[in-house]
Amino acid sequence: MENCRDARTAVIVGAGVAGLAAAIALAREGWQVEIAEAGPPEAASGWGLCLTGPSLRALDELGLADACLAEGYGMSTITRVDVRGEPVDEVRLPRLIGARRPAMAGIARPALYRVLRAEAERRGVVIRHQVTVTAVDPEREPVRVRLSDGTVRHAALLVGADGIRSSTRGLLGLETSPGCHGQMVWRALVPRPPWATGIHEFAGKAGTAGLVPLSDGQAYVFLTENGAERSVLPDAELAPRLRRLLAPFPDRVEELRALVSTSESVVRRPVLTMLVAGAWNRGNSVLIGDAAHAPAPQTAGGAALAVEDGLVLARELGRHESVGAALRAFAGRRARRCRTLVETSVAIVRLERARRHHAAYPLVDSCHRLMAEPA
Repeated sequence: MENCRDARTAVIVGAGVAGLAAAIALAREGWQVEIAEAGPPEAASGWGLCLTGPSLRALDELGLADACLAEGYGMSTITRVDVRGEPVDEVRLPRLIGARRPAMAGIARPALYRVLRAEAERRGVVIRHQVTVTAVDPEREPVRVRLSDGTVRHAALLVGADGIRSSTRGLLGLETSPGCHGQMVWRALVPRPPWATGIHEFAGKAGTAGLVPLSDGQAYVFLTENGAERSVLPDAELAPRLRRLLAPFPDRVEELRALVSTSESVVRRPVLTMLVAGAWNRGNSVLIGDAAHAPAPQTAGGAALAVEDGLVLARELGRHESVGAALRAFAGRRARRCRTLVETSVAIVRLERARRHHAAYPLVDSCHRLMAEPA
């Protein structure tokens, strides 16, 4: 069996949050890490995300929380507004990285990736872009990995961190299809209104909407559309349609509609979830992040799970003599937490589709409590 303390070489598939976090955590423990990323070297596109307290706690363990806070916008409250435009709740989340630092942060996705990539490269991680894995022999020790450029790697560890549509899952024989739940999620980058110093959520008669600050000058509007067909719309139709969907909402959403009309970055994606029910590993290969467990975005927990995965994986590899034993222990430690978050997110989606917003809020809060527990 491959000893964790011998030739510590790892190939990671995917340079997203999970892949980069795992690369940093492994490199800190002396592993030689190479990442195969199918995308180009340009900074990731997209709107942004919320780094909840557990995300910041995990990033703080990697020494990166302050860098992310400097790039993003620190917050500690979630304000909820009902269908009549009346505030119904203000949730104050626990400050998991100290009383003088915020409970969470919004951050533009490209900014987060810049922070993670810079730290990975500083620690000697090699990132190869526009390259992916085409074949794996997981039963061999070391694992034999063929890349799309025709080269072959022999590594003590293979990590599949290539997202919810992971091709690594299929190569390892662990294929699971994502679940689609009849919702489409919209995001639009807009200037941050002065009143937006925390997350705002607005309940609507047909969906939910809100605003997440990303920096002093930027935020993103979100909207969850119920009963929507999975389809691709022309870019020119996105902003006008999002404005129409926001029209029935009361309160400050009218101001957000005006901001959306000038946004040059509007995206629309299906709400998907996924959970590998059985083993996450085969031989010395393992799945992490959305490749193994992808909750719906309503929990804001996906980034936290991804960074935690990298940390826990490195810890277990440091505690066990063999890679295989470490991977089994890793999956055992992560299974309950990840499964609960995914399953609860599906229940939240169902309640939203039934327009039972008040019943969904306690489930969202239970996710925050679960994730506040140590990983």
